[in-house]
Amino acid sequence: MTEATKTGRVIQLLSGYYDIEVDGTVYRTRGRGNLRQKKISPLVGDFVEFIPGAGDNDEGYLIKVLPRMNSLVRPPVANIDQAILVVSAKEPDFSLNLLDRFLVYLEGKQIHAEIYLTKTDLLSSNEYQALAKDLAGYQAMDYPVFIDPAAFQPEILAQVSASFADKLTIFTGQTGAGKSTLINHLIPGLDIETGAISKSLNRGKHTTRMTSLYATDGGLVADTPGFSSLGLLDVTLDDLRDRFPDFVAVADQCKFRGCQHVKEPACAVKAGVEDGTIMESRYANYLQFREELAGIRPVYSKK
Repeated sequence: MTEATKTGRVIQLLSGYYDIEVDGTVYRTRGRGNLRQKKISPLVGDFVEFIPGAGDNDEGYLIKVLPRMNSLVRPPVANIDQAILVVSAKEPDFSLNLLDRFLVYLEGKQIHAEIYLTKTDLLSSNEYQALAKDLAGYQAMDYPVFIDPAAFQPEILAQVSASFADKLTIFTGQTGAGKSTLINHLIPGLDIETGAISKSLNRGKHTTRMTSLYATDGGLVADTPGFSSLGLLDVTLDDLRDRFPDFVAVADQCKFRGCQHVKEPACAVKAGVEDGTIMESRYANYLQFREELAGIRPVYSKK
């Protein structure tokens, strides 16, 4: 680095500008042309080297993106420590299959996931108890679960906020689950735009227009676009089993080291499903994901 060069973190991308934070000071810069030539696209959350501008009419330049710990395409954020996975109890309807899809994706990026259930006030008592039982299975897998019969309980919000310190946290989940509403409760005054649910499609309208990082509770959080569905990204048939930590925990007890937990004899995962220590729904989703992956045709690059 030259003497004039600084190192900071990108906290916002907007119309070709990169806002970079260094020790509480934010610098607005543009990217050097050689970044485009090298096909390098800085993301929110990137640690970068840049040259600050000398004055009002002298824009600074982002010159280098430092190695990333991880990055996502949707949402476009880098160096993520944890994700608050926001799932809806109703409108749109709760889905264990969709929940597992998100967890498979996040596990592949080595992003710690925490599960927050919204719209619990729309459930009957019996419906709430059934969902609470399902989510207790994820709590047993070391996925923290935030759930309460009343919406946005202060005690639950305080537990979520307590996990932010020294981390970059993203909020993700199905469209319409209430990510922006949750963030507005966690960071009063931020007032992120929220959108109504389309009842005919049973999904929400996309409301978040850009990704920005906000400092709060000793860490950084991002409001990010949601999903109405999620394919299995960056995973192969061989890798899929390793995206299920409950399977990994017992895999060394399988008879075969390379056990795929499907047709092999003396499989500890299948035994766990039978004795109730592994959720039947998790195993059923695993088998479905395998079928989907088996049906994906390989793409060969042309040289």
